Amino acid sequence: MSGVRVLVGTRKGAFILTSDEKRQEWEVSEPHFPGWEMYHLKGSPVDPNRIYASQSSGWFGQLIQRSDDGGKTWEPVGNEFAYDGVPGTHQWYDGTQHPWEFKRVWHLEPSLTDADVVYAGVEDAGLFRSDDAGKTWTELSGLRAAKGPLWQPGAGGMCLHTIILDPADPRRIFVAISAAGAFRTDDGGETWLPINKGLRSDYELPDPAADVGHCVHSIAMHPSRPNALFMQKHWDVMRSDDSGDMWREVSGNLPSDFGFPIEVHAHEPETIYVVPIKSDSHHFPPEGKLRVYRSRTGGDEWEALTNGLPQKDCYVNILRDAMAVDSLPSCGVYFGTTGGQVYGSSDSGDNWQAIVRDLPGVLSVEVQTLP
Repeated sequence: MSGVRVLVGTRKGAFILTSDEKRQEWEVSEPHFPGWEMYHLKGSPVDPNRIYASQSSGWFGQLIQRSDDGGKTWEPVGNEFAYDGVPGTHQWYDGTQHPWEFKRVWHLEPSLTDADVVYAGVEDAGLFRSDDAGKTWTELSGLRAAKGPLWQPGAGGMCLHTIILDPADPRRIFVAISAAGAFRTDDGGETWLPINKGLRSDYELPDPAADVGHCVHSIAMHPSRPNALFMQKHWDVMRSDDSGDMWREVSGNLPSDFGFPIEVHAHEPETIYVVPIKSDSHHFPPEGKLRVYRSRTGGDEWEALTNGLPQKDCYVNILRDAMAVDSLPSCGVYFGTTGGQVYGSSDSGDNWQAIVRDLPGVLSVEVQTLP
């Protein structure tokens, strides 16, 4: 019987939620790494028992943990993230130049074809690759050559938070950086192209149509259509049908075009999900109603999904990596909140249940569909 494993990173540890294919009854693990910020956990598509985790602490620094038995046991692996060459400087909040400094790993993306290969997106923004299951890391420094001195932090820091590997072209990778924008490589990471045409940042940039400097919150892709990308930006939901060469807005009838996560249905490439937040200062749902919005048309036309979600007095946030989908026939959708709830839907978002409540604030949610 198939099942799912939901990997939840929180501000005070990691949790693993498991269920069978019905996804009605859930087992919740004890906290892994209690007391540590767990920015991201993700399993290998090649080996479901291989899971990587980013463990961070203001006191003890950054650790990469790896499990080879589905999260039952863990071992620390390589934690040396050294920028290639002389990293130089990037813009700071006040427009001055600031030295590149490694702080933490925001996102881990295992290879689609090799369980020992994994990518790491870090703060200050850089992309690293490991070919030995996380023991050693090498920066793909060509990314910072794409106008890196003009990049500047978003409110949460200058983080590389999104990594998408193209299933049709192993040399093509997409990344997103707050607040630099989206970038693409077509040669395995040697050279990179800013892909921000069509984005506008009227309140954030001297030139609102600049090719770098946009605060992209998240990007999603359906594996069957790697040229189609969907973006939740700091204001605006966007889509591109040419691998990011040009973007257009598809916010449509959303109650707010501000939010953090965006996901695509496992079997319907034109069905996408977002969670609108009232504004960049409030960071809670409009009207205190927690609503996931679904578009079955690839944007512009959106419907509120509310059944099972609180529709009054709800003032939580859903962060950029805190939403995921499974690949079971009836696509499951999951998200976690800063209030410590993890919600799941086993029917593509029509109905929701709280899988677990009262966790520490959720930073990330990933899902593994198990045989």
